[in-house]
Amino acid sequence: MKRKFIIKLNLLILVPALTAGLFFTCGFFFKVPAGVTVDGVDVGGLSVRSAVTAVRENTIKNLKSKKLCVNGKRRYVFAYPEINFKDNAREVVASSKKGGTYSTEVSYYLNGLDEIATYICADESCAPVEPYAVFNSYGEPFTYFEGSDGAEADREKLVSDIKNSLENGFGEVYARVNVLKRTKTMDEVRADTKLLTSFTTYFDGSNYPRSHNIRLASGKINGRIIRDGEEFSFNNTVGVRSEARGFKTAKIIENGEFVEGVGGGVCQVSTTLYNAVVRAGCYVTEYHPHSLAVGYVPPSFDAMVSGTYCDLKFKNATCATLFVRAYTGDNFVKFSVYGRGDGAKYEMMSRVTASIPAEEEITDDPSKARKGKDGTKSEAYLTVTKDGRKRTVLLRRDSYSPVKHVVCEEVGEDQNGEQSGD
Repeated sequence: MKRKFIIKLNLLILVPALTAGLFFTCGFFFKVPAGVTVDGVDVGGLSVRSAVTAVRENTIKNLKSKKLCVNGKRRYVFAYPEINFKDNAREVVASSKKGGTYSTEVSYYLNGLDEIATYICADESCAPVEPYAVFNSYGEPFTYFEGSDGAEADREKLVSDIKNSLENGFGEVYARVNVLKRTKTMDEVRADTKLLTSFTTYFDGSNYPRSHNIRLASGKINGRIIRDGEEFSFNNTVGVRSEARGFKTAKIIENGEFVEGVGGGVCQVSTTLYNAVVRAGCYVTEYHPHSLAVGYVPPSFDAMVSGTYCDLKFKNATCATLFVRAYTGDNFVKFSVYGRGDGAKYEMMSRVTASIPAEEEITDDPSKARKGKDGTKSEAYLTVTKDGRKRTVLLRRDSYSPVKHVVCEEVGEDQNGEQSGD
Protein backbone atom coordinates (compact mmCIF):
# COMPACT_ATOMS: atom_id res chain seq x y z
CA MET A 1 0.00 0.00 0.00
CA LYS A 2 2.79 2.36 0.81
CA ARG A 3 4.46 1.67 -2.54
CA LYS A 4 1.21 2.35 -4.46
CA PHE A 5 0.75 5.61 -2.58
CA ILE A 6 4.25 6.78 -3.51
CA ILE A 7 3.64 5.93 -7.18
CA LYS A 8 0.36 7.88 -7.21
CA LEU A 9 2.07 10.88 -5.54
CA ASN A 10 4.84 10.86 -8.13
CA LEU A 11 2.26 10.80 -10.88
CA LEU A 12 0.45 13.79 -9.37
CA ILE A 13 3.71 15.74 -9.42
CA LEU A 14 4.80 14.54 -12.84
CA VAL A 15 1.59 15.29 -14.77
CA PRO A 16 1.54 19.07 -14.14
CA ALA A 17 5.25 19.23 -14.85
CA LEU A 18 4.79 17.45 -18.15
CA THR A 19 1.84 19.71 -19.01
CA ALA A 20 3.89 22.83 -18.35
CA GLY A 21 6.77 21.45 -20.33
CA LEU A 22 4.42 20.67 -23.19
CA PHE A 23 3.10 24.21 -23.32
CA PHE A 24 6.64 25.57 -23.02
CA THR A 25 7.77 23.36 -25.84
CA CYS A 26 4.78 24.29 -27.94
CA GLY A 27 5.73 27.92 -27.51
CA PHE A 28 8.92 27.16 -29.35
CA PHE A 29 7.82 24.48 -31.79
CA PHE A 30 4.09 24.97 -32.41
CA LYS A 31 3.69 26.96 -35.59
CA VAL A 32 1.09 29.66 -36.08
CA PRO A 33 -1.19 28.73 -39.01
CA ALA A 34 -0.35 30.28 -42.36
CA GLY A 35 -1.86 33.64 -43.29
CA VAL A 36 -2.47 34.80 -39.73
CA THR A 37 -2.08 38.50 -39.05
CA VAL A 38 -2.30 40.06 -35.60
CA ASP A 39 -2.49 43.85 -35.29
CA GLY A 40 -1.39 44.00 -38.95
CA VAL A 41 1.68 41.83 -38.34
CA ASP A 42 1.99 38.65 -40.44
CA VAL A 43 2.86 35.94 -37.93
CA GLY A 44 1.93 32.89 -40.02
CA GLY A 45 4.46 30.10 -39.74
CA LEU A 46 6.18 31.59 -36.67
CA SER A 47 6.39 29.85 -33.35
CA VAL A 48 3.91 31.12 -30.77
CA ARG A 49 6.70 32.79 -28.77
CA SER A 50 8.17 34.48 -31.85
CA ALA A 51 4.73 35.57 -32.99
CA VAL A 52 3.92 37.12 -29.61
CA THR A 53 7.29 38.91 -29.60
CA ALA A 54 6.67 40.28 -33.10
CA VAL A 55 3.21 41.56 -32.15
CA ARG A 56 4.54 43.22 -29.01
CA GLU A 57 7.45 44.80 -30.84
CA ASN A 58 4.91 46.37 -33.14
CA THR A 59 2.91 47.61 -30.13
CA ILE A 60 6.07 49.11 -28.61
CA LYS A 61 6.93 50.78 -31.94
CA ASN A 62 3.51 52.42 -31.97
CA LEU A 63 3.78 53.32 -28.28
CA LYS A 64 7.11 55.09 -28.83
CA SER A 65 5.31 57.56 -31.08
CA LYS A 66 2.90 58.51 -28.31
CA LYS A 67 3.31 60.90 -25.38
CA LEU A 68 1.23 61.61 -22.32
CA CYS A 69 1.19 65.35 -21.57
CA VAL A 70 -0.03 66.76 -18.26
CA ASN A 71 -0.44 70.53 -18.24
CA GLY A 72 -0.31 72.80 -15.21
CA LYS A 73 1.93 75.66 -14.17
CA ARG A 74 4.44 73.70 -16.20
CA ARG A 75 4.21 70.79 -18.65
CA TYR A 76 4.92 67.19 -17.63
CA VAL A 77 5.65 64.76 -20.50
CA PHE A 78 5.82 60.96 -20.22
CA ALA A 79 6.73 58.35 -22.86
CA TYR A 80 7.83 54.73 -23.18
CA PRO A 81 9.11 53.03 -21.03
CA GLU A 82 7.52 55.29 -18.37
CA ILE A 83 4.33 54.33 -20.16
CA ASN A 84 3.99 50.58 -20.63
CA PHE A 85 1.21 48.20 -21.63
CA LYS A 86 -0.60 44.94 -21.03
CA ASP A 87 -2.14 42.81 -23.80
CA ASN A 88 -3.69 39.44 -24.65
CA ALA A 89 -1.32 38.72 -27.54
CA ARG A 90 -0.42 35.22 -26.33
CA GLU A 91 -4.06 34.17 -26.10
CA VAL A 92 -4.85 35.65 -29.52
CA VAL A 93 -1.87 33.96 -31.22
CA ALA A 94 -2.44 30.62 -29.53
CA SER A 95 -6.08 30.49 -30.63
CA SER A 96 -5.58 31.82 -34.16
CA LYS A 97 -6.90 29.99 -37.25
CA LYS A 98 -5.43 29.76 -40.70
CA GLY A 99 -5.84 32.96 -42.69
CA GLY A 100 -7.36 34.80 -39.73
CA THR A 101 -6.97 38.53 -39.00
CA TYR A 102 -6.89 39.44 -35.35
CA SER A 103 -6.47 42.42 -33.07
CA THR A 104 -5.15 42.33 -29.55
CA GLU A 105 -6.60 44.15 -26.60
CA VAL A 106 -3.97 46.60 -25.35
CA SER A 107 -4.21 48.67 -22.18
CA TYR A 108 -1.63 51.31 -21.28
CA TYR A 109 -0.47 52.35 -17.82
CA LEU A 110 1.93 54.87 -16.34
CA ASN A 111 4.58 53.30 -14.15
CA GLY A 112 4.49 54.73 -10.60
CA LEU A 113 1.25 56.60 -11.27
CA ASP A 114 0.52 57.20 -7.58
CA GLU A 115 3.95 58.67 -6.90
CA ILE A 116 3.87 60.77 -10.07
CA ALA A 117 0.42 62.15 -9.26
CA THR A 118 1.57 63.02 -5.76
CA TYR A 119 4.62 64.84 -7.14
CA ILE A 120 2.64 66.79 -9.74
CA CYS A 121 0.02 67.83 -7.20
CA ALA A 122 2.69 69.00 -4.76
CA ASP A 123 4.37 70.93 -7.58
CA GLU A 124 1.12 72.53 -8.71
CA SER A 125 -0.17 73.35 -5.23
CA CYS A 126 0.82 76.36 -3.18
CA ALA A 127 -0.30 77.74 0.14
CA PRO A 128 -2.07 81.09 0.18
CA VAL A 129 0.06 84.08 1.13
CA GLU A 130 -1.91 86.21 3.55
CA PRO A 131 -1.73 89.99 3.16
CA TYR A 132 0.89 91.38 5.50
CA ALA A 133 2.80 94.47 6.53
CA VAL A 134 6.53 95.01 6.98
CA PHE A 135 7.44 97.37 9.82
CA ASN A 136 10.01 99.98 8.83
CA SER A 137 12.35 101.79 11.18
CA TYR A 138 12.53 104.80 8.85
CA GLY A 139 10.27 106.42 6.28
CA GLU A 140 6.72 105.15 6.09
CA PRO A 141 5.95 103.06 9.19
CA PHE A 142 4.71 100.09 7.17
CA THR A 143 4.99 98.64 3.70
CA TYR A 144 1.88 96.65 2.80
CA PHE A 145 1.66 93.54 0.61
CA GLU A 146 -1.58 92.13 -0.77
CA GLY A 147 -0.51 88.49 -0.65
CA SER A 148 -2.07 85.93 -3.00
CA ASP A 149 -4.56 83.08 -3.03
CA GLY A 150 -3.20 79.55 -2.93
CA ALA A 151 -4.01 76.45 -4.99
CA GLU A 152 -4.55 72.82 -4.15
CA ALA A 153 -4.30 70.27 -6.97
CA ASP A 154 -7.02 67.61 -7.13
CA ARG A 155 -5.00 64.38 -6.94
CA GLU A 156 -7.95 62.01 -7.32
CA LYS A 157 -9.10 63.81 -10.46
CA LEU A 158 -5.58 63.83 -11.89
CA VAL A 159 -5.17 60.07 -11.47
CA SER A 160 -8.56 59.49 -13.09
CA ASP A 161 -7.76 61.83 -16.01
CA ILE A 162 -4.38 60.19 -16.66
CA LYS A 163 -5.96 56.72 -16.78
CA ASN A 164 -8.70 58.00 -19.08
CA SER A 165 -6.15 59.60 -21.41
CA LEU A 166 -4.15 56.37 -21.67
CA GLU A 167 -7.32 54.45 -22.45
CA ASN A 168 -8.64 56.93 -25.04
CA GLY A 169 -5.92 58.07 -27.38
CA PHE A 170 -3.48 59.93 -25.12
CA GLY A 171 -5.39 63.21 -25.03
CA GLU A 172 -3.99 66.22 -23.13
CA VAL A 173 -4.45 66.13 -19.37
CA TYR A 174 -4.84 69.25 -17.24
CA ALA A 175 -4.02 69.30 -13.55
CA ARG A 176 -7.10 70.82 -11.98
CA VAL A 177 -6.57 72.99 -8.92
CA ASN A 178 -8.94 74.36 -6.33
CA VAL A 179 -8.37 77.93 -5.19
CA LEU A 180 -7.42 78.35 -1.53
CA LYS A 181 -8.68 81.79 -0.55
CA ARG A 182 -6.77 84.10 1.75
CA THR A 183 -8.36 84.22 5.18
CA LYS A 184 -7.28 87.77 6.02
CA THR A 185 -8.07 91.05 4.32
CA MET A 186 -5.89 94.08 3.78
CA ASP A 187 -8.31 96.09 5.92
CA GLU A 188 -7.55 93.72 8.80
CA VAL A 189 -3.81 94.14 8.28
CA ARG A 190 -4.19 97.92 8.34
CA ALA A 191 -6.31 97.65 11.47
CA ASP A 192 -3.47 95.68 13.09
CA THR A 193 -1.00 98.45 12.28
CA LYS A 194 -2.89 101.66 12.99
CA LEU A 195 -1.38 104.49 15.03
CA LEU A 196 -2.49 104.08 18.63
CA THR A 197 -0.69 107.00 20.22
CA SER A 198 2.27 109.37 20.02
CA PHE A 199 4.01 111.31 22.77
CA THR A 200 6.62 114.04 22.39
CA THR A 201 8.93 115.84 24.81
CA TYR A 202 11.28 118.75 24.08
CA PHE A 203 14.89 119.51 24.97
CA ASP A 204 17.59 122.14 24.41
CA GLY A 205 19.00 121.23 21.03
CA SER A 206 22.10 123.39 21.61
CA ASN A 207 23.20 121.08 24.44
CA TYR A 208 25.07 118.67 22.19
CA PRO A 209 26.10 115.96 24.72
CA ARG A 210 22.55 115.64 26.06
CA SER A 211 21.00 115.73 22.58
CA HIS A 212 23.46 113.08 21.42
CA ASN A 213 22.53 110.74 24.30
CA ILE A 214 18.82 111.18 23.59
CA ARG A 215 19.31 110.29 19.94
CA LEU A 216 21.53 107.32 20.74
CA ALA A 217 19.15 105.82 23.30
CA SER A 218 15.97 106.38 21.29
CA GLY A 219 17.63 104.87 18.22
CA LYS A 220 18.18 101.62 20.10
CA ILE A 221 14.42 101.37 20.73
CA ASN A 222 13.29 102.50 17.29
CA GLY A 223 11.72 99.68 15.27
CA ARG A 224 11.10 97.46 18.27
CA ILE A 225 8.28 94.90 17.89
CA ILE A 226 6.62 93.81 21.12
CA ARG A 227 4.47 90.67 20.94
CA ASP A 228 1.31 90.20 22.94
CA GLY A 229 2.20 89.35 26.54
CA GLU A 230 5.87 90.25 26.06
CA GLU A 231 7.59 92.38 28.70
CA PHE A 232 9.87 95.19 27.53
CA SER A 233 12.90 96.28 29.56
CA PHE A 234 14.43 99.67 28.84
CA ASN A 235 17.79 98.74 30.34
CA ASN A 236 18.00 95.46 28.43
CA THR A 237 17.14 97.21 25.18
CA VAL A 238 19.27 100.35 25.46
CA GLY A 239 22.09 98.68 27.34
CA VAL A 240 24.75 100.12 29.62
CA ARG A 241 25.24 103.86 29.31
CA SER A 242 29.01 104.15 29.04
CA GLU A 243 31.57 106.11 27.07
CA ALA A 244 32.71 102.86 25.46
CA ARG A 245 29.20 102.48 23.99
CA GLY A 246 29.10 106.04 22.69
CA PHE A 247 27.31 107.89 25.51
CA LYS A 248 28.56 111.32 26.56
CA THR A 249 28.69 113.24 29.84
CA ALA A 250 25.74 115.55 30.57
CA LYS A 251 23.61 116.65 33.53
CA ILE A 252 21.93 113.88 35.54
CA ILE A 253 20.06 113.87 38.86
CA GLU A 254 21.97 112.16 41.65
CA ASN A 255 21.19 112.29 45.36
CA GLY A 256 18.78 115.18 44.86
CA GLU A 257 21.33 117.25 42.94
CA PHE A 258 21.99 118.00 39.27
CA VAL A 259 25.51 116.73 38.53
CA GLU A 260 27.53 115.67 35.51
CA GLY A 261 27.26 112.00 34.55
CA VAL A 262 27.64 109.70 31.55
CA GLY A 263 24.32 109.21 29.77
CA GLY A 264 22.62 112.42 30.87
CA GLY A 265 19.36 112.82 28.93
CA VAL A 266 18.53 109.12 28.68
CA CYS A 267 15.83 109.54 31.33
CA GLN A 268 13.99 111.86 28.96
CA VAL A 269 13.88 108.98 26.48
CA SER A 270 12.50 106.53 29.06
CA THR A 271 9.98 109.13 30.22
CA THR A 272 8.76 109.82 26.69
CA LEU A 273 8.43 106.10 26.01
CA TYR A 274 6.59 105.60 29.32
CA ASN A 275 3.94 108.15 28.40
CA ALA A 276 3.48 106.64 24.95
CA VAL A 277 3.04 103.03 26.08
CA VAL A 278 0.66 103.88 28.94
CA ARG A 279 -1.55 105.64 26.40
CA ALA A 280 -1.33 102.57 24.14
CA GLY A 281 -2.80 100.30 26.82
CA CYS A 282 0.38 98.68 28.13
CA TYR A 283 0.72 97.58 31.75
CA VAL A 284 3.75 99.16 33.46
CA THR A 285 5.48 96.60 35.69
CA GLU A 286 8.36 98.82 36.88
CA TYR A 287 8.93 102.57 36.96
CA HIS A 288 10.81 105.01 39.20
CA PRO A 289 10.15 108.73 39.67
CA HIS A 290 13.05 111.16 39.73
CA SER A 291 14.09 112.52 43.10
CA LEU A 292 13.59 116.01 41.65
CA ALA A 293 10.83 117.17 39.32
CA VAL A 294 11.84 117.46 35.67
CA GLY A 295 10.78 120.18 33.30
CA TYR A 296 9.85 118.17 30.20
CA VAL A 297 6.73 116.44 31.63
CA PRO A 298 4.17 117.24 34.34
CA PRO A 299 4.67 115.72 37.82
CA SER A 300 4.01 111.96 38.02
CA PHE A 301 4.54 111.56 34.27
CA ASP A 302 8.26 110.75 34.50
CA ALA A 303 10.14 107.42 34.47
CA MET A 304 13.74 107.51 35.66
CA VAL A 305 16.28 104.84 34.68
CA SER A 306 19.69 104.37 36.23
CA GLY A 307 22.36 101.71 35.96
CA THR A 308 20.89 98.24 36.13
CA TYR A 309 18.78 98.71 39.26
CA CYS A 310 16.27 101.34 38.13
CA ASP A 311 14.48 100.20 35.00
CA LEU A 312 11.37 100.98 32.99
CA LYS A 313 9.46 97.79 32.26
CA PHE A 314 6.05 97.30 30.74
CA LYS A 315 4.03 94.43 29.37
CA ASN A 316 2.07 94.41 26.14
CA ALA A 317 -1.43 93.66 27.41
CA THR A 318 -3.31 94.66 24.25
CA CYS A 319 -3.82 91.10 22.92
CA ALA A 320 -2.04 92.13 19.70
CA THR A 321 1.45 92.98 18.49
CA LEU A 322 2.77 96.49 19.12
CA PHE A 323 5.24 98.36 16.92
CA VAL A 324 7.35 101.19 18.39
CA ARG A 325 8.84 104.01 16.36
CA ALA A 326 11.19 106.67 17.76
CA TYR A 327 12.05 109.92 16.05
CA THR A 328 14.44 112.56 17.36
CA GLY A 329 14.35 116.04 15.86
CA ASP A 330 16.53 119.07 16.55
CA ASN A 331 14.85 119.71 19.89
CA PHE A 332 12.37 116.90 20.51
CA VAL A 333 12.04 113.16 20.88
CA LYS A 334 8.84 111.42 19.86
CA PHE A 335 7.59 107.88 20.36
CA SER A 336 4.74 106.46 18.29
CA VAL A 337 3.07 103.13 19.02
CA TYR A 338 1.20 101.16 16.35
CA GLY A 339 -0.99 98.09 16.61
CA ARG A 340 -4.58 96.93 16.84
CA GLY A 341 -5.01 98.10 20.39
CA ASP A 342 -7.69 96.88 22.74
CA GLY A 343 -10.38 99.27 21.56
CA ALA A 344 -9.95 101.66 24.49
CA LYS A 345 -8.83 105.28 24.59
CA TYR A 346 -6.32 106.19 27.31
CA GLU A 347 -5.78 109.66 28.74
CA MET A 348 -3.45 110.74 31.56
CA MET A 349 -3.88 113.62 33.98
CA SER A 350 -1.38 115.08 36.47
CA ARG A 351 -2.54 116.65 39.73
CA VAL A 352 -0.35 118.44 42.27
CA THR A 353 -1.54 117.62 45.77
CA ALA A 354 0.95 119.59 47.87
CA SER A 355 3.98 121.83 47.75
CA ILE A 356 7.15 121.15 49.75
CA PRO A 357 8.85 124.47 50.63
CA ALA A 358 12.52 124.74 49.77
CA GLU A 359 14.93 125.53 52.55
CA GLU A 360 17.27 128.51 52.32
CA GLU A 361 20.99 128.45 52.92
CA ILE A 362 23.36 131.39 53.26
CA THR A 363 26.80 131.34 51.71
CA ASP A 364 29.55 133.83 51.23
CA ASP A 365 30.76 132.04 48.10
CA PRO A 366 29.06 133.55 45.01
CA SER A 367 29.84 130.42 42.98
CA LYS A 368 27.60 128.34 45.22
CA ALA A 369 24.59 130.63 45.00
CA ARG A 370 21.59 129.23 43.17
CA LYS A 371 17.91 129.66 42.86
CA GLY A 372 15.99 126.92 44.62
CA LYS A 373 12.68 125.31 43.83
CA ASP A 374 9.85 124.03 45.98
CA GLY A 375 9.21 120.31 45.97
CA THR A 376 5.97 118.71 44.88
CA LYS A 377 3.64 115.93 45.86
CA SER A 378 1.57 114.75 42.93
CA GLU A 379 -0.69 112.08 41.51
CA ALA A 380 -1.30 110.74 38.02
CA TYR A 381 -4.70 109.48 36.91
CA LEU A 382 -5.54 107.31 33.94
CA THR A 383 -8.91 107.65 32.22
CA VAL A 384 -9.98 104.67 30.11
CA THR A 385 -12.86 105.03 27.65
CA LYS A 386 -14.20 101.88 26.01
CA ASP A 387 -17.55 100.92 24.52
CA GLY A 388 -18.98 104.28 25.57
CA ARG A 389 -18.03 103.77 29.22
CA LYS A 390 -15.44 105.87 30.99
CA ARG A 391 -13.55 105.13 34.19
CA THR A 392 -10.73 106.99 35.90
CA VAL A 393 -8.19 105.26 38.15
CA LEU A 394 -5.31 106.47 40.26
CA LEU A 395 -2.15 105.49 38.41
CA ARG A 396 0.57 106.61 40.85
CA ARG A 397 1.55 108.95 43.69
CA ASP A 398 4.95 110.63 43.84
CA SER A 399 6.95 113.08 45.92
CA TYR A 400 9.67 115.28 44.43
CA SER A 401 12.21 116.87 46.75
CA PRO A 402 12.71 120.64 46.88
CA VAL A 403 15.90 122.25 45.64
CA LYS A 404 17.51 124.33 48.37
CA HIS A 405 17.86 128.11 47.86
CA VAL A 406 21.49 129.12 48.32
CA VAL A 407 21.80 132.86 48.91
CA CYS A 408 25.11 134.67 48.83
CA GLU A 409 25.40 137.52 51.32
CA GLU A 410 28.40 139.77 50.85
CA VAL A 411 30.32 140.67 54.03
CA GLY A 412 31.23 144.38 54.65
CA GLU A 413 31.80 146.93 57.55
CA ASP A 414 29.03 149.14 59.05
CA GLN A 415 29.56 152.72 60.12
CA ASN A 416 30.84 151.62 63.51
CA GLY A 417 33.43 149.46 61.87
CA GLU A 418 31.54 146.26 62.58
CA GLN A 419 30.88 143.60 59.91
CA SER A 420 27.31 143.21 58.67
CA GLY A 421 25.55 141.06 55.98
CA ASP A 422 23.50 142.46 53.05
